[in-house]
Amino acid sequence: MPRSRSSDSAQYEDLSALAGSGPPGSLLSQVADVRDPGDQLEMTASTAGVVPDDTFTVDQAVNAIGFGRFQIRLSLITGLCWMADSMEMMILSMLSPAVQCSWHISEWKQAFITTIVFLGMMLSSPFWGKFSDKYGRKTTLVMSGSFLFFYGFLSSFAPTYVWLLLLRGLVGFCVGAIPQAVTLYAEFLPVKQRGKCVILLECFWALGACLEVLLALFVMPTLGWKWLLGLSSLPLLLFTLICPWLPESARFHAASGQSERALSTLKQLADENGRPMLLGRLTVDDVSTVRRGEIRDLLVPELRSTTLLLWFIWWASAFCYYGIVLMTTELFELSEEDLCSAPQGWEGAEVCQASCKTLQQEDYIDLLWTTLAEFPGIFFTILIIERFGRKKTMATEFLIYTLTIFTLFFCVKSRAVLTVTLFVCRGIIAGMFQAAYVYTPEVYPTTLRAVGVGACSGFARLGAMVTPLIAQVVVRTSVRYVALVYGCVALLSAAAALRLRTETSGRPMA
Repeated sequence: MPRSRSSDSAQYEDLSALAGSGPPGSLLSQVADVRDPGDQLEMTASTAGVVPDDTFTVDQAVNAIGFGRFQIRLSLITGLCWMADSMEMMILSMLSPAVQCSWHISEWKQAFITTIVFLGMMLSSPFWGKFSDKYGRKTTLVMSGSFLFFYGFLSSFAPTYVWLLLLRGLVGFCVGAIPQAVTLYAEFLPVKQRGKCVILLECFWALGACLEVLLALFVMPTLGWKWLLGLSSLPLLLFTLICPWLPESARFHAASGQSERALSTLKQLADENGRPMLLGRLTVDDVSTVRRGEIRDLLVPELRSTTLLLWFIWWASAFCYYGIVLMTTELFELSEEDLCSAPQGWEGAEVCQASCKTLQQEDYIDLLWTTLAEFPGIFFTILIIERFGRKKTMATEFLIYTLTIFTLFFCVKSRAVLTVTLFVCRGIIAGMFQAAYVYTPEVYPTTLRAVGVGACSGFARLGAMVTPLIAQVVVRTSVRYVALVYGCVALLSAAAALRLRTETSGRPMA
């Protein structure tokens, strides 16, 4: 096992004392000039014979050094990136209704403003994944963050509907790289803290969503949606400016043959955490000589049922999560009569100004309450996921979502009841999404882990692309239809979670 530098300090002190007795210019006198045995390891190896032959990997070093100031600083930087991403996603629930009234577009065009963002995310995922593997996580985040700020800010100057679609599609393309922030963060976390820290990072997502609602509360009634787009991009500018303090992944450097840079990063990690650095030679345990998996490998007989069930679960998670986010503003715009009205025919006509109802202060406050639900949802998941296991946690939260959203099927006229219903749905599906994030990497072996999570993420974006048609178009036809659709999808997902073969709780990764 690798040893720490402090364990060999006595040997170096004896060597220094012995060297002091040698004549000037002798080999022992030259060794006496060594002040930092850790930094001069190779120079003294041939003469002193005190350097161990131990080797260690990046994972072993990270686990030995432990959690400390370095990870706290990294969590704040990556959390800012995650928060900015959340603001760009949350704005969709307020942008499309405002554009509909401002430019008198149809409900289908309104829904496509949201769909185009998720389409860009889906198309960009393979590109940013390969870019990150070739050029590094930090480079990917700096580039995507810069372009995301540029296109997000430029969206506020869109003169026509087509220009708005183009710019928001480019925003979605850049958003596809933001998950690399979580990858970078996880690669610096010790095994014992990894699960909880990754879930707790989602608090930044919830914080960003709440800040977006607060910003809209003050900006939308006075300055309008274009100012909201411009101001919402400022956290991305802040993230880009502090990126020089963002470290590159030591795992990426080691796997790409840059051992010296990997060691330098690990030494920085040890210094900031106040822990000794491991002695020995850094090795790589997951280099490209190991065959990487492909999507077709996910469908081998041993994994086929697990993969198909997970694809459906991820699709349903995004479908239900973004559905409740987008539907919240639509429901607040509807009158009590509309909430309980019988199903009507679908209309795609242009919207006249007189028929538009913009969100009021009361609507934004209720929207803020439903957004705050993500915090208890995350903590609820942390509380039960180790006690009940991953499968039962996902099934339980899908079932709660089903029972809660079915409330809308029974003519909810009370604004308070509607807000509580949306609060519970938003919180529980946010927690369910995090349970899926924990389970999926654990169930796949190392050679299939990246492609397994990537494929599931792709199906999640498909669900997010479809849901605006239900949450922003069909909801104006019949709220009961919408409640039935989302409730049935969640119920089927609960059954799918229970059908998963493997429970990964307490099981080491393969």
